[in-house]
Amino acid sequence: MVDVIRSLGGGSGIDTTALVTGLVAAERQATDTRLDSKQEKLEAQISAYGTLKSSLSTFKGLLSTLADNDTFNSRSVAFPDTNVITPNSIDPGAQPGSYQIEVEEVAQAHSITFDPVADKNAAMNISGNLTIQFGAWTYDGLGDPQSLELNADKAALTIEVSTSDTLQTLANKINLADGGVRASILTIDGQAQLQLNAQSGANNALKVSADDVSLVGFEFNATNFSQANQTQKGVDALIYVNGLQVTRDSNEIDDVIPGFNFSINKKAPDEQFTFVVEEDTSVAKQAVRDFVAGYNELYTTIDNLVGFTTNEETNTQVPGGLYNDGSARALFNQLRSLISQTVPGVDSGFNALTNIGIRTELDGTLSIDESDFDRGFNEQFALLEALFSPKLDSANPFVTGQQGTYATRATPGSYAIEVSTDPSKGSVAGNALNFAQFVAADDTLSSAFNAALGDYSFKIEVNGVESNTITLSDSYDDVESIRLELMSLINGDENLSAAGTAIDISYDPDTNAFTFSSREYGSSSTVKFTEIGLDIGELGIDLALTSTDGVDVVGLIDGSEAFGSGNVLLPALDSSLYGLSFTVSAGATMAGASGFNFSRGFAGEMQLLIERFLSKDGVIANRETSISDQLDNITEDRKELDRRMDIYEARISAQFLAMEQIISALNSTSSSLDGLIDRLPFTASKK
Repeated sequence: MVDVIRSLGGGSGIDTTALVTGLVAAERQATDTRLDSKQEKLEAQISAYGTLKSSLSTFKGLLSTLADNDTFNSRSVAFPDTNVITPNSIDPGAQPGSYQIEVEEVAQAHSITFDPVADKNAAMNISGNLTIQFGAWTYDGLGDPQSLELNADKAALTIEVSTSDTLQTLANKINLADGGVRASILTIDGQAQLQLNAQSGANNALKVSADDVSLVGFEFNATNFSQANQTQKGVDALIYVNGLQVTRDSNEIDDVIPGFNFSINKKAPDEQFTFVVEEDTSVAKQAVRDFVAGYNELYTTIDNLVGFTTNEETNTQVPGGLYNDGSARALFNQLRSLISQTVPGVDSGFNALTNIGIRTELDGTLSIDESDFDRGFNEQFALLEALFSPKLDSANPFVTGQQGTYATRATPGSYAIEVSTDPSKGSVAGNALNFAQFVAADDTLSSAFNAALGDYSFKIEVNGVESNTITLSDSYDDVESIRLELMSLINGDENLSAAGTAIDISYDPDTNAFTFSSREYGSSSTVKFTEIGLDIGELGIDLALTSTDGVDVVGLIDGSEAFGSGNVLLPALDSSLYGLSFTVSAGATMAGASGFNFSRGFAGEMQLLIERFLSKDGVIANRETSISDQLDNITEDRKELDRRMDIYEARISAQFLAMEQIISALNSTSSSLDGLIDRLPFTASKK
C-alpha cells in the first residue's frame, strides 16, 4: 500500500496522496465523532458512579453511630478529685444514680518466697511433682496456715521437677503452666530466691504440696511451711457502696455499679466519695445532627449528578454525569422515600423522623425544628433508641434475641415465639456419701477425711471427652471442701480443659449426694464415670450410676417449627426471621406463646439500603458493568472502523492508481504522437 501511495500523483501531477488521506478522514469523521461522544459520556458516567459510591460509603459510615444502641445509652459521671479511687471508664447503659464509696481495704496478692540458693542455674538434684492449688487460707493465732478452702473455679497445677532442673528452670516451668501464679527469681545479698505471686484476692492464695521428700523445701501447706516465707497474705478489696459492704479479689472493680469501672488505690476508712452517674443525651443529639448534615451533603451530590448544575462562567445549566441514568434516579428516589417512611417494626407511635422535628424542605434537603427536636429528646428520649437503632424485644424473660450473620434477611415486625421444651444440661447424680467420718444427720464430718489413705481415683467423661485419671489425695474437714476439690480437679484435667469442657458439682442435703452437671446445654451434653478406684464409691461415685443426657430446646417461631441446638433456637430457613437467633434458658415454657418484636431502626434500614446499593450485585455494580461493556464495545467498534477504513483507503488508492496509469499512458501516447508529427514531411521544420 505504501508503494501504491508513493506512486500516486506521478502522472497527473495531482497530490493524490493527500487527497486519499483527506477522503479517508472525511469518511470516518462522522463515526469517530459519534464514538468519541459516546465514549466521553460513558466515561463521565463511570466517574459519576465513582463519586456516588464514595458519597454513599461516607454516609453509611456516618450512620454507624446512629445505628449503635450505645449512642442512646451514653452516660456521664462527675467524680471528685482523689487519689484513693481512679475512675477508668463509664460504659453505655451504666446504671444512673447517686453513689457513695468508702474504701476499707485494698486487695493484695498472696506472695511466698523460699530458702535462698547460691546459684540459680545450678542443678538442684531433686525430683518429683509439685502441686499448686488455689483457695482461701485460714490462719491460727500465730499466723501459720491452718486450712485452705479450695477455689473450685481454678484448676490445680502439677509441675514436674527433674534432677537436672535449676531454680531458674523451675520458675520457667511454673510460668509456662500459665495457671494463675507467677514465679520470679529474686537476688538478695548475692543469693537467689524463688518467689511465687498469686493473683490478688483471698480466694486465690497458694497451697504448694510435694509428692517426694526432696521437694519439701518448696512446700507451703498446713503441714509443711517452715522453709517458706509468706511475705504477703491474699486479701480481698473491701469497700462500701451506699452503705452496702462489697468484697472483690481485684482492685479493679467493674461489676458493682453496672457499667462503671474504677480502681481503688489505697484504703481510706471513714472517708466517703460521692458522685453521680447521669444519662448523657449530648452524644445522641450530635449523632442526629451529623446525620442530617451528612444526608444533605449526600442529597446535594446525587441531585447534581442526576440533575443540572449552573456553570458560573457561562451562567448556563449543565447536565450531571447521570442525568439520563434511570438506575441512578431510581436509587435517589429510594433514598428520599425512606426518609419519609415510618420505621418497620417500631410500634410505639414514635416511629418517624418527623417525631423529633426532622423536616423535609422544598429542595429535598432536611432541616431540624429545634423546638420539636428538644421536646423529643427531653420528653421521649427512651423511645429514640428504637427509632434509630436495632431493637429485639421479647415478652418472655427467658428468651433473648440476637442478630446473626444473615440478619439482613430478617423482616422487621411482631412475631410469636413458643418454647415447648426447655433446654437442659447433662448430669449424673451420685449415691449417698458413706465414708466413715460422714454424719448424714447434719451433713458434717466427725473428723477429717484423709483421701490419701485409700484409692479415691476415677475417670469421668463429659460431653464425650474422657478425662485422665483424677485422684483425691488430700485431707478434708467438711463436705464443701470435698465438693470444691472434686470440681477443681475435674475442671483442671488436661483433656477436659483442652476441649473447653467443664462441670458444676452440687450437694443435696436431702439425699446426701453430689450431682455432677455439664455446663453445656443440649443433646451433646453428657456426664458419666468410666473408671473408678477401689474406695471412690464412699463418695457416691459408681459406674452403675444412671446419667441424664441434656436436651435441646424445642419450640415454634412465628408458628413454624424452629431448629433447636442446645439452648439456641433458630428460625426455619428462608422464614421471616431467618438470620436471627434466640437464646433460651430454663423456665421459658412457663410463658407459653409470647410476643417478640424486631426492628432495625431507621439508621439500620438506611444502612441496609445503602449496602444493597453498594453490593457486588447491586444496582451500581450492575450499571458499572453495563457501562464497561459499552466501552468495550466502542473499542471493538473503533477496530471495525479502522478495518473498514483500511479497505476504503485501499479501494480509492487503487482507483487513483488506475487513473494515474491511464494518464501516464496518455502522456506517453501524446509524446509519441508529437515525435511522429515532427517527422512528417509537411510538418518538418524549415532550415
